[in-house]
Amino acid sequence: GEGSRMAITGDRTQADLPRGVASGLMDAERLLADIDRIAFCHFTSSDVVRHPLVAKIIDAYGARSDRQ
Repeated sequence: GEGSRMAITGDRTQADLPRGVASGLMDAERLLADIDRIAFCHFTSSDVVRHPLVAKIIDAYGARSDRQ
């Protein structure tokens, strides 16, 4: 209804789909990115507010993903 809001959350790095199978989350972002009043927020390890070790783990997985 009027004034409603929607939030869809997900972690693109945690997709367990077979190689070559498109992620619905990434597909939605590509499809909806240019629509007015739709926004996407991307977080990095610097946004982690848990233990510093968690940020290092996220960085390690990100670096491996970048190399592949």
